[in-house]
Parts: sequence; structure tokens; C-alpha cells
Amino acid sequence: MAEVGEVLAMEAGVSYDCPIKQVDVTVPKTDDPTIPVLTFRMWVLGLSSCVVLSFVNQFFWYRSQPLIISSISAQIAVVPIGHLMAKKITRRVFLKGSRFEFTLNPGPFNVKEHVLITIFANSGAGTVYATHILTAVKLLYKRNLTFIPALLVMVTTQVLGFGWAGLFRKFLVTPGEMWWPSNLVQVSLFRALHEKEKRPKGSTTRTQFFLIVFICSFTYYVAPGYLINMLTSFSWLCWLAPKSVLLQQLGSGLDGLGIGSIGFDWSTISSYLGSPLASPWFATANVAVGFFMVMYVMTPTTYWSNFYNAKNFPIYSNKLFMSNGSHYDIVSIIDSNFHLSKERYAKTGPLNISTFFAMTYGLGFATLSATIVHVALFNGRELWNQTKGAFGEKKIDIHTWLMKKYKPVPNWWFFVILIVNIAAIMFACEYYSDILQLPWWGVLLACAVALFFTLPIGIITATTNQTPGLNIVTEYIMGYIYPGRPVANMCFKVYGYISMAQGLTFLADFKLGHYMKIPPRSMFMAQVVGTVVAVIVYVITAWWLMATIPNLCDTTLLPEDSPWRCPMDNVFFDASVIWGLIGTRRIFGDLGAYSNVNWFFLLGAVAPLIVWIMHKTFPEKRWIRLIHMPVLLGSTAMMPPASAVNFTSWIIIGFLSGFVIFRYKPKLWERYNYVVSGGLDAGTAFMTILIFLTLGSRDISIDWWGNNPEGCPLASCPTAKGIVVGGCPVF
Repeated sequence: MAEVGEVLAMEAGVSYDCPIKQVDVTVPKTDDPTIPVLTFRMWVLGLSSCVVLSFVNQFFWYRSQPLIISSISAQIAVVPIGHLMAKKITRRVFLKGSRFEFTLNPGPFNVKEHVLITIFANSGAGTVYATHILTAVKLLYKRNLTFIPALLVMVTTQVLGFGWAGLFRKFLVTPGEMWWPSNLVQVSLFRALHEKEKRPKGSTTRTQFFLIVFICSFTYYVAPGYLINMLTSFSWLCWLAPKSVLLQQLGSGLDGLGIGSIGFDWSTISSYLGSPLASPWFATANVAVGFFMVMYVMTPTTYWSNFYNAKNFPIYSNKLFMSNGSHYDIVSIIDSNFHLSKERYAKTGPLNISTFFAMTYGLGFATLSATIVHVALFNGRELWNQTKGAFGEKKIDIHTWLMKKYKPVPNWWFFVILIVNIAAIMFACEYYSDILQLPWWGVLLACAVALFFTLPIGIITATTNQTPGLNIVTEYIMGYIYPGRPVANMCFKVYGYISMAQGLTFLADFKLGHYMKIPPRSMFMAQVVGTVVAVIVYVITAWWLMATIPNLCDTTLLPEDSPWRCPMDNVFFDASVIWGLIGTRRIFGDLGAYSNVNWFFLLGAVAPLIVWIMHKTFPEKRWIRLIHMPVLLGSTAMMPPASAVNFTSWIIIGFLSGFVIFRYKPKLWERYNYVVSGGLDAGTAFMTILIFLTLGSRDISIDWWGNNPEGCPLASCPTAKGIVVGGCPVF
């Protein structure tokens, strides 16, 4: 088959080699169009995977230690079930001879069915971001939000992404240079699970090696996941001086700078930045430089110079404070119409945030402007050529050539979904205006923001495996033009930011189907059905948990050791207060204390221009072009809630894989790198579920010092004179 594929490709004038080395050595270059795809077992296993992962992930999302069970878990779990169904289900042909002829069992369980099952699983493998609105309104703002508007917001948010995906497929899926690094983990796993491989002498097949990694990961996670929780953040520096605030600020991996801190836990390593084994080295290096500059230059400088009264607050925190370091009472400044009460706000005093939190917002501003300028300078010519190429012949790689055998998805399918969905959003926002607060023009503006940023951010994601966040610009814009309405700001963010992020998810899935030669129309169907089913399960699960768990997510009423403190939802709530309730102008504008942070917009625009000028001045220095300012400036976009230990651990593993092994043991990297990543993901996920079902759900735990937090209780203490906070020394 390989020889035939190569000969036919060469006869058609198509290059058999891929422009990206990692793709060239990982993705198969052959195809069998006769393999059945839309089978009975695909539907059963696909829908089951989608439902189970949606329920489990929404359940874990509210936990104090949130966990995302990736689709890799389902990707592995369905293999024996698929083979069992192929062996046991009847092969009888129903309605034989008619146009409706079908069979429940077309033959052996195949890789293309498996890919579509995984696409269904992908729909349930994250979280529906709009659930944050439901949580914030009902649980934290203590307001009424009924089921129907909540469901409408969640469905329309997810489905809106299909429109953006359809508009930019030609730019972000077809070109070989848009390679979506994270997909190579799943491609490697598919090959390991389906390809029959002869075991090399003295070595293992990829399937055998995957099973070894899976078993080791599964067994090991008992330690950080249950027996020795301290392995999650091993911050030994804090132990040297248990009563020193300074040393604990320096050494804490969860609440400080994380000097010397490391996590011996795969969930710590991969939780916020994804698998470091899937990140190309140049992107990892940019993240490392950006993290170092933020955590070890900018943060210490601003904190110990008391910039913005930094010492009144923790060195690292996303909480909202009074000027005296106490927590801000948000509910007290909201009037009966769910708007900001200016009189109560003036009486209570201005809202304060930690200097670190303010600086991360500034870096978010810089990332946005850097993204636009970087793509214009470094990718502008390619984009223009691709646009012109849409009207003539253009060079294609082997994978695009093989996909020409299948009917493409017509553009009008995407356009219909886009138009109908926007109409549904406008109806929901107008009909439920008292609670959603977003006017019709806000819907159109959010769509315009998503449309503008999808392509540049998609290019960065498809080439670096890092996605600059768009949430800040949506919050900033709506906070300026429509302040005092927190739900309007939240809705604007999910339609302007999450619809783009969802579009990129669909594009990544399309690229996975592109690599695995899945008929595009079958892929489209799986994405649409999986998305709708996942949203319904997510909202029902969230509604059930809110009704059954007392004080869910309310950290003011829950005990410190409660497993239901919802860190991600609280970050979302804090952002809605900053940008939506109080408004951009009172925080970052002329009425706020943090107006100088706006200079980061200019910094972000200038930074890639400097790199571009250096690249043009010294073209022989190829490393200059690898300085990727959007990734570097946006490296800490997940902080908070991500902490220093997540980054230090991720960077170390990324360096060993992407630089050391890739450079000095390329054959070893080629054969095992992505297989290791998949095995670590799967083993950790399965053991996490097992621990929760057998022990965590029954509150069975081991009480000893190794299961205490990292041992840095003073890391979050303020250090300004006269500031009194419980559990902290007074200076």
C-alpha cells in the first residue's frame, strides 16, 4: 500500500514528503477509502463516550482540584469493546437489495471508526465554558437563572464555533505548514492500537511500549493522587524556615515564585499547558523565557518595590481585596436590578487586586497586540498567497491529495449554522434581557471580535500548540462600553472568545480527520451531534450538582478542606466583577488605579516588530525567527489559576523531550515520544477515576504529613506594615 501511495502521488506531481518533520515521521501517508466509517458500533461507542466524559468532566470541574479527563481515556477504553462487538454482533444484512440496505457489523473494528468515536469523545473531553455563567449567577451572585436561557447560552456558544471553523478551513487545515502538534499524540496512539508491527529485536512494539507506560503511570499515580499528595508540589525550600514569609514566598510552587519547586505528578505537569511532549521545542523555549521574565524578574521587582501597594496583598493571588488587605464584599455593591450601585461602591471603596494579577492582565493586553503584528509580519505573505491560490492551482501535500477522494463539506452548511445560530443568540439575549443583559448590538460586536481574531490565533495554535487568550480583549471592550452589568460582560466574553476557541477545537478535529483520512462529511456530522449531546449533558449535570451540594463554589461558606471550592469558576467570577460589574474605566481607565497597565498594548505591538527587523537584518541567524512574541508574552496567560510549579515541571519535561531526546536520539523520539504522552495521560486519568469512585466518594483518606499541602502556609501572607490577616504575622 505504501509503495502504491508514493507512486501515485509522484505521478500526480504531489510531494510525498511533508513540510514538517514531526508530521512526516508520525502520520501515515496511505489510505483505504473502502473502510466503513458510519457503523452501528461507532454510533453506540461514540455517543456513550461523549455522554460519560461530559458527565465526569463537569462533575470534576467543580472540585477543588479540577481534573479534565481527556478523550485519550475513551480512545483506549473503546478498543476492546469495539473488537468484542465486531466478534459477537450478527453480520446479517438487513433490507438486502434495497437502497436502505445495512448491517450492524460490517467486519473488523477499524481505525476510521475509532477516530470518529474519539471525535465524539472530544466533545465531552473539555468543559462547556458558558457553564461558568450559570455558576457565577446562581451560586456566587445569588441571582435566579432558569434552565432554558442557560441551555440556550451554552448551546449557541458551542455551535457558533462551527461558523468560524468553516470560514477558515482553507487557511488552517489544508496547508501542510498548519500541523496542529497536539494531534500527533492521538495519531501515534491510533497507529499503536491498530497497526500490526513486528517487534524489533531487543525492543518493543509501540503497542507494547504504550501498555508499559500506561501500567506504570496508572500504578504510580496512587502516590501523588492518594498516598503522598505533597508530590503534586514538592516545595522543599519552604521547609528550611517554617516561620519565614520571605522564604515561603520564594519557594512555594502553589502560592509563590516556585524556586526549586517541582511536581512529581503528571496531572501537575500537563494540567494547564497540555502535554509538554506535544510542544515543539521552539515553543517550549519561548514559554520558558516568558515564564522566567514574569516570575523571576517582573513579579519580584513590582512586589518588593511595592508597586500598586503590592505588599498589602499576597505576592500571588487572583482574589479581590480592600485596600487594607481584607477580601472585598462583592454582593454589597450590587443593586436590585443586578447593576453596580455607584453609591455603595463609593462608600465601600475601590477594588484592589494583587500586583501580580494586574501584571498578568497587562501581559494579556501585550499578547493581543503582539498576535496581530506577528501574524501580519511573519505570515502575511503566506496568507495573501493562500487567498490568491483559492482561485487557481496551489501546491498541496500528500495528505491533502489523498483527501481529494472524498466529498468536502459545502461552505453553505457552515454559513447556515452561523446565521441561524446568531439569530438564536439575538433572540435569547432580547427575550431574556433582564438576566442576560447583553443587547443585540453586543452580540454582533462579539461575533466581529471572534471573526477578526480566529485566523491569527489559529495560525499560532496550529504551529506552536499554544493558544493566546482572547478573553481579556472581550472583557476590556464590553467593560468600557457597557459597564455595571456583569452578566452582559460574561455573555460577551463567551460569544467573542469561547466561540473562537470552540472554532479552533473544530479545526483541530478536522486536521485530525485530515491526517487519518476520515470523510469530511462524516467528521462534520460527528462534531455537530457530539457538541449538542455534550452541552445537554453538561447543563443537566451542573444543574443537578447545584441542587444537591450545599454552598457549592461559595468559598466564604465552605470549609478550607472542602472538595467543592470551584477554583476556575471563582476566577471567572472575579473577572466578571473587575470587567463587568465595576467596569474597565474604574479599574484600568482614567478612574482606576491601574491605568498605566494599558502601556502593555504598545509593548506587545512593538516587540514582534523588533524581532522582525532583527530577522531581516541578520537573515543568516535562523534562531531569531523562532522568537515568537505572542507565545513568549502570553506564556503565563493561565496564571492564575495555574501556578509556578505547573510551569517549572512542564518546562523541564519539555526540554528533555523537545531538545535533548529530539536532537540526540531522534529515532527514539520518533518512535516513542507521542506514545509516552498518550500512556501518561491515560494511566493518570484512569487511576484518578478509580481513586475517586473507590475512596474519594466515600471520604476515605490517609491523614499524615505527606498528605498535607506543600508546607508553605505563609506564602500567601501580605508583608506591608500594619496589615492584619488571619494566620499571618503582623509586620
